Amino acid sequence: MNVELLSRAQFAFTASFHYLYPPLSIGLGVLLVIIEGAWLRTRDPVYHQMARYWTRIFALTFAMGVATGIVMEFEFGTNWATYSRFVGDVFGSALAAEGIFAFFLESGFLAVLLFGWEKVTPRWHFFSTCMVCLGAHFSAIWIVVANSWQQTPAGFHIVEQAGRSRAEITDFWAMVFNPSSMDRLSHVLCGAWQAGAFLAISVSAWYLLRGRHEAFARASMRVALVVALGASVLQVATGHSSAVGVAKNQPAKLAAFEGHYETSADAPVYLFGWVDESAERVVWGPRLEGALSWLAHGRRDAEVKGLRDFAPTDRPPVNLPFQAFHAMVGIGVLLLGVAVGGVALLPGDRLFRNRPVLWVMVVAVLGPQVANQAGWWAAEVGRQPWIVYGLLRTSEGLSRSVRAEAVVASLVLFTAVYALLFAVFVYLLNDKIQKGPHAEDLVPAGKLALPGRGGRE
Repeated sequence: MNVELLSRAQFAFTASFHYLYPPLSIGLGVLLVIIEGAWLRTRDPVYHQMARYWTRIFALTFAMGVATGIVMEFEFGTNWATYSRFVGDVFGSALAAEGIFAFFLESGFLAVLLFGWEKVTPRWHFFSTCMVCLGAHFSAIWIVVANSWQQTPAGFHIVEQAGRSRAEITDFWAMVFNPSSMDRLSHVLCGAWQAGAFLAISVSAWYLLRGRHEAFARASMRVALVVALGASVLQVATGHSSAVGVAKNQPAKLAAFEGHYETSADAPVYLFGWVDESAERVVWGPRLEGALSWLAHGRRDAEVKGLRDFAPTDRPPVNLPFQAFHAMVGIGVLLLGVAVGGVALLPGDRLFRNRPVLWVMVVAVLGPQVANQAGWWAAEVGRQPWIVYGLLRTSEGLSRSVRAEAVVASLVLFTAVYALLFAVFVYLLNDKIQKGPHAEDLVPAGKLALPGRGGRE
């Protein structure tokens, strides 16, 4: 058994499972800020009911994200010790910043968000909601910065110590604003906003189809559709910007995304297909001639580097990044269509009577999750064979003492535990959806009376 392949599979499994939850927390955090702000502004009790309900859903996703993310930190030491030593100075700075700017901000205000409804004033509770939302975004910022440094290292030099090499930061801000960090961060955040918005859309559509909690569902649907539309439009723009950066900084990855083997101008984009890696060509795929050259460089006659220009040992796998990239793009276009269609049907409440469209919206909750996973798979597999692009190969980052049997045993254990956690998550989420918003949340209690109504400021 190949230790490198097993260790990669183990980390891919744990990271992919963990990444089901942070995008939901980030996206729901944005919705909570909008909804609670609308309650303070309009004094509409339906917004108060919405804020209380979606806070409970947020708490569930947040807890699952924390629980599933801890394992990866240990895997850096057990399976990837050489890599950890190499990037320790860089990752230590980024993760320390996450602890200071994200963890303490979230943990400091999370209890107020969850349990402070009857204990603090509405304005103070809204401030706490904003801080938790901001903390979730800060967490994403520093994690994406650290990962982006692996894709496009900057602001460092290599230090030789005790016969081993490690990267040491020489310019902290150059490390933070490395060539891919801002493009990748904006793309990740848009995906997170979509995940939260389409969860709210799905639940709201389900209630409307069942004729339950209709005032709540209609208000939630309106807010979530606006967020979904904005995030989906931005996702197209940030995705294009990110792909242009990949063309400039990681041309082998871009070539893998499109199964592009021969360096040429007028390079095509495939709508879909299958890559025959042994024959080095795409089969069963319609293509748009010149589209890759135009998208990557702004003109059809621009030359796009092919995989044959790279040594075989420096090429990434092709078919997996190709399929993942095209799945991400295709789903992104479909989600944009759903959001545009939903917003177009809002006038006159036509959307709320259109059962086929509502069923599409129920299912659409899966779209952001699949697209987010596919995007990360494309980015990470497309970076191979480098764990730090151009500096450290994945095969060189392994722990020297790790054994295949230990990795297999831990992978089996993680699979069993994560399957149980996922079952618990689905059960609790379904329970909250079936119970619906609490009727007593519809009208704010007297002790939560808004400013100007005789209550506390």
